[in-house]
Amino acid sequence: MNFTEKINILWADDEIDLLKPHIIFLEERGYKLVTANNGATALDLVSEQHFDLVFLDENMPGLTGLETLVQIKNKQPNLPVIVITKSEEESIMEEAIGSKISDYLIKPVNPNQILLSIKKHIDTKRLVSQKTTSNYQQEFRQIGMQLGGRLDRDEWEDIFKKLTYWELELDKSGDTSMQQILDMQKSEANAQFFKFIKDNYKDWLNGDEDAPIMSHTLFREYVLPQMKEGKPHFFIVIDNLRFDQWKIIEPEILNYFRVKEEEMYFSILPTATQYSRNAIFSGLMPSEMQKMHSDWWKNDDDKGGKNMFEEQFLQAQLQRLGKGRLKLSFHKITNIDAGRKLVDNMQNMMRNDLNVIVYNFVDMLSHARTDMKVIKELAEDDAAYRSLTASWFEHSPLKDMLRFIAENNAKVSFTTDHGTILVKKPTKVLGDKHLSTNLRYKQGKNMRYDFNEVFEIDKPQEVFLPNINVSSKYIFAREDCFFAYPNNYNYFVNHYKETFQHGGVSMEEMMIPMVTLIPKK
Repeated sequence: MNFTEKINILWADDEIDLLKPHIIFLEERGYKLVTANNGATALDLVSEQHFDLVFLDENMPGLTGLETLVQIKNKQPNLPVIVITKSEEESIMEEAIGSKISDYLIKPVNPNQILLSIKKHIDTKRLVSQKTTSNYQQEFRQIGMQLGGRLDRDEWEDIFKKLTYWELELDKSGDTSMQQILDMQKSEANAQFFKFIKDNYKDWLNGDEDAPIMSHTLFREYVLPQMKEGKPHFFIVIDNLRFDQWKIIEPEILNYFRVKEEEMYFSILPTATQYSRNAIFSGLMPSEMQKMHSDWWKNDDDKGGKNMFEEQFLQAQLQRLGKGRLKLSFHKITNIDAGRKLVDNMQNMMRNDLNVIVYNFVDMLSHARTDMKVIKELAEDDAAYRSLTASWFEHSPLKDMLRFIAENNAKVSFTTDHGTILVKKPTKVLGDKHLSTNLRYKQGKNMRYDFNEVFEIDKPQEVFLPNINVSSKYIFAREDCFFAYPNNYNYFVNHYKETFQHGGVSMEEMMIPMVTLIPKK
């Protein structure tokens, strides 16, 4: 059966007999046409039959096209209606658009115009899906060839952006078979990315001139140069926001801002909040924080919150950079009431040189998804996780904050501290009772594990990590693996498999969006 044989179209026009050639043209292409020569008949037909699309003459005697349009929309608000009119008067156009028409055409219309309009409003999803699939199939081969080479960090950024783009596009198309192929290509890319990090990470931290911007250099090298004397600047950090989640909320932000720059920086390891976000605000690596600010730094086995002194870390960094006189505000939002309260206080922040806002919702969402069955069902995969993020942002105080900032003509540096990955493959690790609990990295001594499944750091000082004991090591999980204990193994795996975790080595966790937003005003 031809796809178009399923499409039922109502065409209402008081001169419908004159349109017989157009109707034959469409019927020959498999569309089913039902006609009416007045508005009242059209309304009766809409009540009696299913239609996928309505063509409606604006200038019919009796019940006019626009009056018919209003009643059709009252009956079936989602039925696409295309108004056909002789008039180009602005008031008629505005009234039709205000009544939520899908499109309008100016008489005289030719058959190809009509056919194009049908394809635009009925066949669009199918045609876009076919084109998306075809285009990804072509790029699949190109990306595969790239992955076979020796990539530098700029090329990795390009590949990650491409894979994310196609992931979002295939989500829209609904082509599950191509999505599975993309998942396999992402898995291959993460396997190669893991090797890339093993080969380069130590060098980046020890003076490599090709090192990217990383957590501990982000503020100094990216945020501070964006600031202008005498103008308020906002530095917004959404905890645990992946690049794909940024792309999902970007359209809403573009209502108020334009993106001046969209780049990537690399999270330090472990890609966990206490390490990466403290590094952003301190401008230091973890072992340097431990040495210089022992009262503020806490190791994995220390009791208490691990990110309690971010403002103090930032003030100390500003002092070291000779910017201690900057007027600073620092706000950490962990619930909706705190967000609303900050919205009410935004005007006072315009007197500051730098305003830092840390928003914690996405991290809480990933933890809630692990622990709460209902959240896990709402965000069962990456696509649903993105959708939930978009829904949160649409109704969050953060959106109101950004609108206020744009209306008051201030610039924003927008980023996150690390990403997260949906873990699928358990890998066993053994250790003593002091072994750290994170599922994507472990710190301790006398650990036993599959060496091929981890990025091992046997000398923590070489990558500026705290050396808790003389024989301590760090191991980081690769790709979408997670560490599991042999004791009670099946329960542990069943509980944590298909949950979002961070701390290890993957593109999603380590390659972080950093964006400069300029108000459209």
